[in-house]
Amino acid sequence: MDETLLHFDAGLAVAQEMVVTYGLSVIGAILILIVGWALSRWLSRATEKALSRFKKLDDTLKPFFASLVRYLVLAITVVAVFDEFGVKTTSFVAVLGAAGLAIGLALQGTLSNVAAGVMLLLFRPYKVGDYIQAGSLSGTVKSLSLFLTELATPDNVQITVPNGELWNKAITNYSTNPTRRLGIPVGISYSDDIGQALEVLLRVAQADSRVLGDPAPQTMVTDLGDSSVNIQARVWVKATDYWALKWAMTRAVKESLDDAGITIPFPQREVHLVPQKPDSA
Repeated sequence: MDETLLHFDAGLAVAQEMVVTYGLSVIGAILILIVGWALSRWLSRATEKALSRFKKLDDTLKPFFASLVRYLVLAITVVAVFDEFGVKTTSFVAVLGAAGLAIGLALQGTLSNVAAGVMLLLFRPYKVGDYIQAGSLSGTVKSLSLFLTELATPDNVQITVPNGELWNKAITNYSTNPTRRLGIPVGISYSDDIGQALEVLLRVAQADSRVLGDPAPQTMVTDLGDSSVNIQARVWVKATDYWALKWAMTRAVKESLDDAGITIPFPQREVHLVPQKPDSA
């Protein structure tokens, strides 16, 4: 009985010593976690609020930088917790680096999309709301994250594209510039009056209020086709009015040319038959 009590007392003494030794460390670690978590959220909100003052900064960049600040603070918090328990941070960072390298090799494709997302966010070849084309893909940008870009086609079909696919292609942005040049090509018969046809195109262009006066509308003969003289009206228009004006002017040009008696010929070819020489006997 006395021996059992001695073992119990020894175990209790060891437990008390561990509580004394590590109790303060556990309490300190918990406090560091609470403070670090709260500080990361506060700094994240403060960063996004501070960036909101810069009107020229893309809205996509604000939450990105805010989340970057938050995770940086959380990483420092984790290192501080390990340091509180006496774990050497240099060894911890080395192990973390090795693990990160292994994960990076296993997820090369995913990390390349992250890297592409960072580059797209920094250089901003497009932003939310822009209409872009990259290779065979085209659509209006709906969202841009570190991994993916979401596009919507004109008929509202969603396209989800890995950022690496876009970053490695030439990107055509139709929404960056406030104005665009619109060309309305048309072919007229070789027997028609070219000057009259050009005047018709110019009147149609000047009659629409969406056509900008500077630069002024132009008409010209572009080339001589197989069955038509090809002419064109070129006007400048606000990017937001481009498609509406294109459709309206195309119809107005056809109706105005009909009223003026100018024909738009069908493709035609002249065939010359060469008589064969009779076979000599």
